Amino acid sequence: MHVPDGFIDAPTSAVAGVVAAGAVAVSLRGARRELDERTAPLAGLVAAFIFAVQMLNFPVAAGTSGHLLGGALAAILVGPYTGVLCVSVVLLMQGILFADGGLTALGVNITDMAIVTTVVAYALFRGLVKVLPRTRRSVTVASFVAALVSVPAAALAFTFLYWIGGTTDVAIGKVATAMIGVHVLIGIGEAAITALTVGAVIAVRPDLVHGARGLRQRLKLRVDGELVDAPDTSDSEPAVPAAAARSRRGLWITGLVTSLVLAGFVSFYASADPDGLEKVAADQGIDRKTEEHASADSPLADYGVEDITDARLSGGLAGVIGVGVTVVAGSAVFWAVRRRRTDDTSPADTDVSA
Repeated sequence: MHVPDGFIDAPTSAVAGVVAAGAVAVSLRGARRELDERTAPLAGLVAAFIFAVQMLNFPVAAGTSGHLLGGALAAILVGPYTGVLCVSVVLLMQGILFADGGLTALGVNITDMAIVTTVVAYALFRGLVKVLPRTRRSVTVASFVAALVSVPAAALAFTFLYWIGGTTDVAIGKVATAMIGVHVLIGIGEAAITALTVGAVIAVRPDLVHGARGLRQRLKLRVDGELVDAPDTSDSEPAVPAAAARSRRGLWITGLVTSLVLAGFVSFYASADPDGLEKVAADQGIDRKTEEHASADSPLADYGVEDITDARLSGGLAGVIGVGVTVVAGSAVFWAVRRRRTDDTSPADTDVSA
């Protein structure tokens, strides 16, 4: 759903850019409450993982493919504010380095793929978690449903933006029907990837999943033949920081290696069919006024490395570079936000004697 330059007119793109900038500013402030010493490293990894999985287009219909958007996954793992930032970092790297998604359309893409998906998914996820049993399985189920709905919601948002500022004369009803129809199918793939990833992290470190906090079941002890709640030992958890740090490091290394393998090797076997937006744009004539990307001369344009003729090597190396750049850029942003939170809560600011 990366919108290229030329699909949406300049005034609408400018307004979307203002909306995106405002949302990013709000998210930078909100992420201070979500990021701590445990989740700040994970946030950079989530951005890199989303970048990697977005390279894995999967077939959804005859001649059409789809890929992860990632808003639901990011929001559930690291929080909605941090989730907006994660997807925004990915879109920025893709637009500048890989000529994927127009630069003048960056505001449209952030609004559509980062803001709408994250807000819709997290709102639905929180609502489901409140009514479902308070178990880890419920978190996984809620993740599946939230991710599934977030994709057609993003398709509907694009349709709305195209209705306001589309550059070609195409009946909006046809655009809406085609976009929502194909993206419901893509949403199934998004839901499966999101649920599997959230479930995998919960199985190892449930405390690192933002959406699972507060859902831990109390341990039961059998006393005189009856099950009773065990004493809450959460206060004792900080007593083993070394073990927790090693566990986080292991999770981070595993996630990074997985991202590198997906982007550097598995991506070669991804579907070559056009994705949902590309297919709809070609079928409906939306792409008649597509403009050349400002970064078309980038040495990494179209997810290949310039001057490397071997397609497998070129695409794999581009994917590895993309993962590396994204994890570095994302980690830098999230550590800066985390540092700002630390500064805001320094002893000088919290001294009650003042």
